[in-house]
Amino acid sequence: MEDINQPTRPDEISFFSYLHSLARTPHRLRKRMLATWTPDQELNQLRLRSGANMKRKLMWYDLVALGVGGMLGAGVFVTTGRVARSNSGPSVFLSYIIAGVSALLSSLCYTEFSVQIPVAGGAFSYLRVTFGEFVGYFAGANILMEYVLSNAAVARSFTEYLCCVFGENDPNSWRVEVNGLVKGYNMLDFPAVALVILLTLCLCHSTKESSMINLVMTVFHVIFFGFIIIAGFCNGSSENLVKPGGLAPYGVKGVLDGAAIVYFSYIGYDSVSTLAEEIKNPSKSLPVGIVGSVLIVSVLYCLMALALCMMVPYDKISDSASFSIAFQTKGWKWAGNVVGAGASLGIIASLLVAMLGQARYLCVIGRARLVPSWFAKVHPSTGTPLNATITLGVCQATIALFTELNIVIEMISIGTLLVFYLVANALIYRRYVISNNNLPLHTLLYLFILSCISLGLSLLWKLNQQWWSMVLCGVSMIIVTAIFQYIVPCVPRSSEWSVPFMPWPAAISIFLNVFLMTTLPKLSYQRFGIWACLITLFYVLYGVHSTYQGEDLEEASVDGVTLNSSNQTKVEIQVH
Repeated sequence: MEDINQPTRPDEISFFSYLHSLARTPHRLRKRMLATWTPDQELNQLRLRSGANMKRKLMWYDLVALGVGGMLGAGVFVTTGRVARSNSGPSVFLSYIIAGVSALLSSLCYTEFSVQIPVAGGAFSYLRVTFGEFVGYFAGANILMEYVLSNAAVARSFTEYLCCVFGENDPNSWRVEVNGLVKGYNMLDFPAVALVILLTLCLCHSTKESSMINLVMTVFHVIFFGFIIIAGFCNGSSENLVKPGGLAPYGVKGVLDGAAIVYFSYIGYDSVSTLAEEIKNPSKSLPVGIVGSVLIVSVLYCLMALALCMMVPYDKISDSASFSIAFQTKGWKWAGNVVGAGASLGIIASLLVAMLGQARYLCVIGRARLVPSWFAKVHPSTGTPLNATITLGVCQATIALFTELNIVIEMISIGTLLVFYLVANALIYRRYVISNNNLPLHTLLYLFILSCISLGLSLLWKLNQQWWSMVLCGVSMIIVTAIFQYIVPCVPRSSEWSVPFMPWPAAISIFLNVFLMTTLPKLSYQRFGIWACLITLFYVLYGVHSTYQGEDLEEASVDGVTLNSSNQTKVEIQVH
């Protein structure tokens, strides 16, 4: 039993009081880790903690443009050349198809959640109302890591393409080398920092105006894409798709390894779900914006990858600014400059969207008191999360100044895949247990078995085991899913958009995310493990105490008496 009679504000806790709280960490972890909120509390009570409301000005076409703009600039210009040369060869377009299918299935899961819980927290909110506070926090922290690192990486690639616009062949020509720093962190990129600062200031001003800027840039960017695709097909040769080593010189394994890396290209569609509080008609606009943007981008990625591999043999594709240099090798130096300008424009659009999303994630995590509530404040005149936007802008500008692209890109993929895996699990649990009042045991057992089979099949593939063992795992997965569908009833809501043919789309999404994660190198897991330990430590030392005492304070202010916070944290989600 907690012996604090009067709840204390987290910002008023003295050092000795904090030490006293640390002694009660196990008790508070038991109360808070699995604590859940209802969607109604997320939509109303939690949102009030930001002070002012975000302004609802966005339409469905804004969401499509934001989704397309958020994905196009980052992926095809940053990862295609690297993956084609080192992993997939000319079959890099197949890697994009596999990653696109996985992203589409994940986007369906996001869409159902975003329609039912239209708040700015995205996956953080979806997992918090389903699996509890710690799972939501862990996913939210990984999403923030993904956004900050990917934005820093994309900002550095902006400098490389900007060099091509002005005819510079060396991608490091606008960077400053510092001899005293470690290799990989010694090329200072000031243009990338300037871009991040400029976009941060723009996003602090207004979401709607930022959306209109993105819409204009995305239209021009798609036109550039059309030019590259047509020029690539007209000036390329189909022989480059089969020479020098065939369509898949690294085999099927190379194609799948490449799919895990190019999944970085699809980071951005989840940003659309974080704009739910700023959409005029979220139940109709969100499905169009999320699913539509993923489909459009998947088609463009495949065509762009084919165009690149037709212009240049895969073993001669440049790792940096690959499209611009490909045109230069064909004698189209002017086209290389045009492509550099188009790529730079697309990268600006993708950064704009990603920075929109990251600030809203941090804002909602601040509302939940898992980070200081200062981050949750929304400016009353602009309707934007000003503090969160500025803080994250400073963080990614700092990383973009020092860190090379290849250091962060694989760590981004593992964090993204893990969060999408958790969202797919949460959708099945929410649909079958919470919405249909079934006992949780059957669903949890199914999710555990499905994950184990997916992991087993993925490891068998990675270890090059006999094909019959992999077929056996695949058949087992199908049988288990069919049995679950037959035993556990599920009646979808007729009044809201929902994923069809459940649980199959979410089950396939779980398998693909696990499969793609196992293709990543060991170093990715080592870096991710360090990050996971750090954010868990932060939760134990700060987050759990902040939320525990915060809920005590809120209940005392509502009821006029001090209550045990466990009464509030035991809320069960039963929404019909």
